[in-house]
Amino acid sequence: MASTYGQFCPVAMASEVLTERWTPLVVRELLCGSTRFNDLRRGVPLMSPALLSKRLKTLERLGVVDHVGGEYRLTAAGRELWPVIESMGVWGQRWARGDVIAKHYDASLLMWDIHRNVDTAALPERRVVVHFHLEGSSDRKSHFWLVLETPTVDLCLTDPGHDVDVEVVGHVETMIDYWMGRRDLLGAVRAGDLSVAGPRPLVRALPTWFTRSTFAPVPLPEVS
Repeated sequence: MASTYGQFCPVAMASEVLTERWTPLVVRELLCGSTRFNDLRRGVPLMSPALLSKRLKTLERLGVVDHVGGEYRLTAAGRELWPVIESMGVWGQRWARGDVIAKHYDASLLMWDIHRNVDTAALPERRVVVHFHLEGSSDRKSHFWLVLETPTVDLCLTDPGHDVDVEVVGHVETMIDYWMGRRDLLGAVRAGDLSVAGPRPLVRALPTWFTRSTFAPVPLPEVS
């Protein structure tokens, strides 16, 4: 099978770089700040380590990524891909949402996104531990602990051994809808789809600690 479109058209040449399976998601993870191989893996959990390594080597060969000191860093060419990836996400948020079915409800990926979008400036001065119990994940994982201690944010898949300050319980679909801007947290709690328990000041402050998905503000298309 030919690995090139055999055209001088810039669209064809860019497609040769970006349209291999998983490559846009690897670039997305790099643009989101992941630099270590294991962190990149957590952002694309269904991608095999061997394939991720292969894609990274290709991006390095093409001058999109530098690999120095065990870290992968986007070059100027790689950073210039941000509007491309952003446009794909905006289009997907507006037009591809009807294809979200149960197999896309990955709680681990959701919590990975949430943990790296914590607004550390909004956190209390002391350490706060939030335990999420999310049912219905396609990866069958349901318990996650966020250890919030400025300036670090840790996501734990096993109990870290600290006292839990806030408990969040619900279906992963509800949290994804919140994360993607389709629901607000208070509305989900009022509807009984989400339970948030803990000291009132912390429960009230919880939504201010998390910035939502970059694509949450994208408006829905008007129905004609």
